[in-house]
Amino acid sequence: MPLHLSKPALRVLGIAESFVRPRPHSLLAGVVMRADLRVDGLAFARATVGGDDATRAVLKICSRLGRSDVNALLLSGAVISWFNIIDLQEIFEMSEKPVICLTYEGSAGLEEFICEHFPEPDEKLRLYRRLGERKAVRLATGHQVFVRCLGASEEEARILINKFTLDGRLPEPVRLARLAARSVMSAEE
Repeated sequence: MPLHLSKPALRVLGIAESFVRPRPHSLLAGVVMRADLRVDGLAFARATVGGDDATRAVLKICSRLGRSDVNALLLSGAVISWFNIIDLQEIFEMSEKPVICLTYEGSAGLEEFICEHFPEPDEKLRLYRRLGERKAVRLATGHQVFVRCLGASEEEARILINKFTLDGRLPEPVRLARLAARSVMSAEE
């Protein structure tokens, strides 16, 4: 499905998570937002801290929202909840939407840490390597983010992220999803 970046009612689903390591689960929030920055939907799912179910949690959010009008997914990170790795290719195939995964800091990689913390790291390493390289993108705000794109070019990702970023480096759907996840997690204490 192509991105229609000039569409006035362009909608994205921003997904972010909140977790506290002693807890067994993290909380993912998904926020549907229009290009005019109006919130148009909200859903939640849980993922196991250190587990292998983050992909399923993202797909559960998509399913719960049931929104065919979403044009793209913006994910805040692919390695969440203490090395619970999201399979971006599966998200892209199942959602049939462009997937743009954002990270905010440079990194030499996580393979060493995966091997250090997991006695049988093969599946996590396979999923991590499948993520591919991140590309640096400079935003109109002057900040840099790193992206992995499926179904969209780097330039399309930059344009889309700029449409939803008021300041800093966090697009509003992702920022609001992070706030929602943190708020619900803190209410559960």
